[in-house]
Amino acid sequence: MGEYAESLIAKGRAKSKAAGTARAIVVMLEGRGLSVSDEVRNRVLSCEDQDTLNAWVLRAITVETAEALFDRSRAS
Repeated sequence: MGEYAESLIAKGRAKSKAAGTARAIVVMLEGRGLSVSDEVRNRVLSCEDQDTLNAWVLRAITVETAEALFDRSRAS
């Protein structure tokens, strides 16, 4: 397999991992009984940066509102 094909596969895997993490964040927020607006849902589900998503996972455990997920002043 060529380098180009391998890079496409790697990008596909990264995108799939990000999508799974994003879905998990939304499920976690909803599972905690928090209201998840369409704006929050769309922002989370459209994010493809794994570092950002990982920070949001940690915040999703303790935030009091779904919108607080994006508050950068919170320690992750």
